[in-house]
Amino acid sequence: MGAILFNVTTAGLMVLMFKAALAVVGEGTVGRRRIPWGAAGLTAVALVAVVTQLCWSGAMAAFDSDPAKSGWWRVVTSVFMQNGGLLGAAWNIATLAVVAALAEWFWGAPLMLGLFAAGILLPEHIDFLFGASDRASTDPRNFAGSSGATYFLAATLAAALLLRVSDRAESRKLRLLALAVPVLGLVLWFAQSNGHGLVTVYGFTLGLLVRLLARPVLRPDRDLERPPRTTMASLAGIVVRRTRQAD
Repeated sequence: MGAILFNVTTAGLMVLMFKAALAVVGEGTVGRRRIPWGAAGLTAVALVAVVTQLCWSGAMAAFDSDPAKSGWWRVVTSVFMQNGGLLGAAWNIATLAVVAALAEWFWGAPLMLGLFAAGILLPEHIDFLFGASDRASTDPRNFAGSSGATYFLAATLAAALLLRVSDRAESRKLRLLALAVPVLGLVLWFAQSNGHGLVTVYGFTLGLLVRLLARPVLRPDRDLERPPRTTMASLAGIVVRRTRQAD
């Protein structure tokens, strides 16, 4: 029962962040936005890693982040190893693909990739600074899995929503949505020692800082002002037409 509750609350946190991310990007604008190639590349790496696991029984031992093993590469490669079974891997890859796409549309590909990398590298160092390393690990991956970095990245979009709202009629509702993300994250951490909650708080904090510092160079609405040649809607139309022709 405890494991089920853990999984349900963890998924609920992601759903909350997805709503915040969609709000900051604009749900009605998705079809008009360019293909998120950075997110596609990140997802492709995760898929290749899963295939590697299926084809090579020693992949986890070679690439996970077990502190008992040596290897400087493990902190990065472990993110793309999945240890939650078929459903867990499917959830991790699906959420990675969606969150990375939304993050790319708001932050831009280079900054999205940088924030994802921060979600890989920063949590353990922040834990050390606050003396949390002697508690249950704040790394939710249990030596492998992309969920920690994905939750970190998703939280940066919730932070951006908190600072971006300008319409007074909806500002209170959306700010509450944004603030609910770190609050729920802390609740999960203290109630369950759920590391997804704490890395969400880390991501939210960094998102606030990056949003303030990078405001002059961010162009989240560039696709709406100058529509790209190929949009998500046009790509979907091509896929549908070719599918019908194949049938």
